[in-house]
Amino acid sequence: MTISFENRVAIVTGAGGGLGRAYALELARRGAKVLVNDLGGTRDGTGHSDAALKVVEEITAAGGEAVSNGGSVTEYDQMVAMVEAAKARWDRVDILINNAGVLRDRSFAKMAPEDFRFVVDVHLIGSANCTKAVWDTMRDQNYGRILMTASSTGLYGNFGQANYGAAKLGLAGLAKTLHLEGARYGIKVNTIAPVAGTRMTEDIFPEAAFKAFAPENVAPAALFLVSEDAPTNMIIGAGGGVVQAAYVTLTQGAKLAEPTPESVAAQWHEIIDRTGEIVPNSGSEQTMSILSRLQ
Repeated sequence: MTISFENRVAIVTGAGGGLGRAYALELARRGAKVLVNDLGGTRDGTGHSDAALKVVEEITAAGGEAVSNGGSVTEYDQMVAMVEAAKARWDRVDILINNAGVLRDRSFAKMAPEDFRFVVDVHLIGSANCTKAVWDTMRDQNYGRILMTASSTGLYGNFGQANYGAAKLGLAGLAKTLHLEGARYGIKVNTIAPVAGTRMTEDIFPEAAFKAFAPENVAPAALFLVSEDAPTNMIIGAGGGVVQAAYVTLTQGAKLAEPTPESVAAQWHEIIDRTGEIVPNSGSEQTMSILSRLQ
């Protein structure tokens, strides 16, 4: 099976380098028309550059079709204008990859409140802005593929990244709700948790690992998740050529003998026993799993 993006229109945010650039180049190579968005800031979100334009030049030099956009994902009106620009040129938007991000790492004790808020604003609110800007278009055309970018930090935690982890787990939750709301309109929503050597991680990874975790080794998973035959409601980890699936599971738990904390303590091993655990498709399914124990 060959995965093609011929006649598809894609928007990739944070595509001036790293993962976003790898996604944009491969989408274009496979036939997509690509709007390359990047504010061009540094890793902590300051400054500006023409990074998006340089990626567009790479795409067009290879025979592809692309335009650049320097809008900030934190500004909803700018994201609406970005979507309208793509539609004015190509009439539709089929794919949105929410990839833009920043880092302002500190231990929680040393983290300034404004640094917590800024990281959440860029990752979580920025992705919500972009998705909201394109949502009605995808509903109207009865087709859409949206990819959120989470992280192992959001799923499992990482020292010094409370702001980043909160934003990234929030994105997984956003995707899980949007997959339910978009299903009847042909919109599929997935989440990728990449491990990649990029500008954002160049002083975190050892040199050998940095090379092994090239962004190009994440792109195959990302592109599959926005392809025509993509699944939906998946959280996929990808890095170094390895692709994994992550799930939010629920144990069978225990019906308390008495409504007391002592009962919780006494039945703790039964509560955390993973035998027969399930993966609810929605919050209401979790509620039903409780109600079934009460009958």
